[in-house]
Amino acid sequence: MQWEPVIGLEIHAQLATRTKIFSGASTAYGAPPNSQACAVDLGLPGVLPVLNEQAVRFAVRLGLALDAELAGRSVFARKNYFYPDLPKGYQISQYEIPVVGRGHLDIELEDGSTKRIGVTRAHLEEDAGKSLHEGFAGMTGIDLNRAGTPLLEIVSEPDLRSAAEAVAYMKKLHSLVRYLGICDGNMQEGSFRCDANVSVRPVGEKRFGTRAELKNLNSFRFVERAINYEIERQIELIEDGGTVVQETRLYDSDRGETRSMRTKEEANDYRYFPDPDLLPLEVTPQLIEDVRAELPELPDAKKARFVEQYGLPAYDAGVLTSSRELADYYEAVAAEAGDAKLAANWVMGDLAGALNKAGLDITESPVGPERLAGMLRRVVDGTISGKIAKDVFDALWNGEGDADAVIEAKGLKQVTDTAAIEAMVDEVIAANPEQLEQYRAGKTKLMGFFVGQVMKASRGKANPQAVNEVLQRKLNGE
Repeated sequence: MQWEPVIGLEIHAQLATRTKIFSGASTAYGAPPNSQACAVDLGLPGVLPVLNEQAVRFAVRLGLALDAELAGRSVFARKNYFYPDLPKGYQISQYEIPVVGRGHLDIELEDGSTKRIGVTRAHLEEDAGKSLHEGFAGMTGIDLNRAGTPLLEIVSEPDLRSAAEAVAYMKKLHSLVRYLGICDGNMQEGSFRCDANVSVRPVGEKRFGTRAELKNLNSFRFVERAINYEIERQIELIEDGGTVVQETRLYDSDRGETRSMRTKEEANDYRYFPDPDLLPLEVTPQLIEDVRAELPELPDAKKARFVEQYGLPAYDAGVLTSSRELADYYEAVAAEAGDAKLAANWVMGDLAGALNKAGLDITESPVGPERLAGMLRRVVDGTISGKIAKDVFDALWNGEGDADAVIEAKGLKQVTDTAAIEAMVDEVIAANPEQLEQYRAGKTKLMGFFVGQVMKASRGKANPQAVNEVLQRKLNGE
């Protein structure tokens, strides 16, 4: 039997506000445990929550980017459950009327086609604390610094049909929230994490199968591996005569498998009711227009502009707009380099490779855009060849000055003097009579051999175009 996976994601994006969603406590990461939880976050008697306006503006910003419905009036509810790191015994969230309603996000599939993924809702809520197990033998420590941190839970429709599609959707959303400046996207610190709802059904079946929820996945790699494992687990279980139960499962990255955590609660298990301490949230048309005016150029629009303005292939434009910082870097290089495609090749090629090897982000690059552009200008005007440029780039990476200084200090200027090149060509041809005879007998692929010998003789500094022209003429006996 052929099986079809059905996947929906619930992504928690931590909003980049300086204070928590209902209190003035700091949201800064890395503080000593329990040093950033105030009386409101702990739900002590006599305190009242006050909504953080910036969190609302960030939610509206995402709603506009997703072309989603924005509720003029939404309601905060109490989601009741017991957990050690939830001191109030309830989490303030949104239930029946979220601030962001139905929208969509388009993703690119591996075959180059585009697929539209529905977004069911995005609602504001507060985070819980964190249970600590390491360093507490036989006990559990509790850190409430995260309690009250603002989250936007973005729930997709069950439109995803493979782990690869799920990862593509998650990456696109990760890029979007960073473009919008509403979330730093740091997955290691838990700022962007996801729960995946996975089920399978026979191909052609319209009804959904029973789903399992994979909890707290905090890397793209883990999302892909966990979903693929879960798909296979459910198919094998059904084909062996078993039944999938609705439950929450954890992904064990060491074992590469999912395991049961608890049976899945239904909404009525949480006994939602409107929070009596919070008024309904009203988002006015004026606020929406104010936020719309703050929106930056979004990734899809920027990608289309890169194709149009710089003449880049869609693939290049997609890579270069995958993050706002990378796109800004590329534009700064392209504006000064004099060749937009050459700039794209270097940013995606040598620079990206060096950054990856060093474990650095584009914002940490030792070679700033102005220095890379300066080097590329010397490639464009013929001062250095593309091969020599790699040596110059290494020098820039090591902080040896700008391109002009490196070229001058190391004597790397390209040899363009025709007489000098002809002399080198004559020497190479004279030294390789056997290859010359084979070439003139029809083995024209030896042209590459001769070019290589001349470039070697010039220590890579001969102008390749001039070398080819002179060699062609002399090999043909002209």
